[in-house]
Amino acid sequence: MKVATWNVNSINVRLEHALKWLADTKTDVLCLQETKCVDENFPVEEFREAGYESAFIGEKSYNGVAILSKYPIENAQLNFPDDDEEAPKRFVSADIKGVHIVNTYIPNGTKLWSDKFDFKLDWLQRLRRYFDDTCSTDKDVLLCGDFNVAPGELDVWDVSRWEGKLHFSKPERAAMYHVMQWGFTDLFRELHPYAQEWSWWDFRTRAFERDQGLRIDHIWTSSPLTKKAKDCWIDRDPRGWERPSDHTPVVAEFDS
Repeated sequence: MKVATWNVNSINVRLEHALKWLADTKTDVLCLQETKCVDENFPVEEFREAGYESAFIGEKSYNGVAILSKYPIENAQLNFPDDDEEAPKRFVSADIKGVHIVNTYIPNGTKLWSDKFDFKLDWLQRLRRYFDDTCSTDKDVLLCGDFNVAPGELDVWDVSRWEGKLHFSKPERAAMYHVMQWGFTDLFRELHPYAQEWSWWDFRTRAFERDQGLRIDHIWTSSPLTKKAKDCWIDRDPRGWERPSDHTPVVAEFDS
């Protein structure tokens, strides 16, 4: 099974990108973030015609997550179980071919020690509690999405420029590591321990052209699922397409 994560930065703007990429790569499950689309406008029929079921939750102009799958989607959970209707739309989970897949759009945080930064840290604590309360480390569990955190020095293009800044601050990295301690492996880093590759490049600084990016989009796996992994890679091609998202897909392939 091939599973991918991609912050598309508006599914309506980049629907053709998503459909083309799915057709080209034959990906089985695609987790989307920042769909920026209310539920009634989500392109369910377009994806169904391409052979994919959808589970999604969204809101206008911001946030929004979705899981697309060639296989039946079971037990879909939209947002955290204790969220109310006004909560930001950042979480969707489902069971697909025996794998519990959790797709997240972790808050950006805006700037250090702001209210939104505190919200980000609290959201990561809630994510850890979700796994403590609902999942087992001896099952196949996959966590993916735009984490808005670069976990290590190999994951930023210039450590001296990013040290102590948003996406690479110690509090964010510690909060993300706490989630990992539930029993996850950073699959890309496990399989490519010395690689320096990015999944996001800032539009404002022409960072893609300069290859100045961050690895903030991730696929993490529980121990049983890690053992089934064949590879994990970053597909940077879509970032070079016309009117791209500022993120590019991260892909993992597993033995069935």
